[in-house]
Amino acid sequence: MKPFREALRIVSLLGSILLVGVAGYHFIEGWSLFDALYMTVITLATVGYGETHPLSTTGRVFTMFLILGGMGMILYGVSRITSFVVEGEMSGILRRRRMNRTISHMSNHYIVCGWGNTGYYAVEELHRTRRPYVVVENDPSRIEQLVAGEMMYIEGDATSDATLIAAGIQRAAGLISSLPTDRDNMFVVITARGLNPTFKIVSKIEDISSRDKFLRGGANIVISSDFIGGLRMVSELVRPGATSFLDSMLRDNSALRVEDVKVGLHSKYVKKPVGSCDVFAKSGVLLVSMKRADEFHFNPPPATILESGDTLVVIGNPEQLQSVRGVLSGS
Repeated sequence: MKPFREALRIVSLLGSILLVGVAGYHFIEGWSLFDALYMTVITLATVGYGETHPLSTTGRVFTMFLILGGMGMILYGVSRITSFVVEGEMSGILRRRRMNRTISHMSNHYIVCGWGNTGYYAVEELHRTRRPYVVVENDPSRIEQLVAGEMMYIEGDATSDATLIAAGIQRAAGLISSLPTDRDNMFVVITARGLNPTFKIVSKIEDISSRDKFLRGGANIVISSDFIGGLRMVSELVRPGATSFLDSMLRDNSALRVEDVKVGLHSKYVKKPVGSCDVFAKSGVLLVSMKRADEFHFNPPPATILESGDTLVVIGNPEQLQSVRGVLSGS
């Protein structure tokens, strides 16, 4: 928005100097408004056509100040326009327009509200697992980092309907609210749920006692950093091997991931036994569990028949998982 404000300021200054010139010639010399405008334009343009009518001494003094002030405004405007091009501000405007067009065509993507400490790691994981996302942020310093990282973002207040609509909330698969305070996160949850009644919302909370309020407000899942931190500390004590394994999965860019893969209605594996699904052997993905009707079946037997809507918990790297997800979904 800064370049547009600067352009508006330049146009306002040039318009002001024109009005001052017209008013000066009209009241000092008694000329008509058209003659005053014509004299002002040729004076500021320094084309040297000569005086429209003979000028009085007062009029000549006014003309000298008009030339000095007008040329100053024109030089300022030219220098600012040059800076837009030289410093890349104009290219930044064009880049944002292209990005906004791209966002307007995105679907089944994820919206991350707030690129603070929590949001940063959420975006990093979405990027590593090759999931489309849009960040909503209004802090100028963080916006600069998003631009430098060539990330998709919307600059604005995450609690605003217009901002979330611009981020494509009605076409999104889910939203993460990671703003600094519970109050702001609650506003995001309520606003987002009103705009999209069906997608998944995950929110960060600071006060664990606020959990039920967030769930009533529309959040599907709430995450307390203190709660997660406490579980992690115990895990480091009692199951260090498993914790180290999970850490290595999350820290390494090419590491394995444990993910959900849904069996689509049009998948060729519907009504077929798990043992006949060659997609796992071909891709190298490991099937860990199957979820059906809110019940998990660990290491399902080969004779288990797959149904549309089943959720398979699998382990693989991002490339393998992307391939398996496409095959099992039937897309």
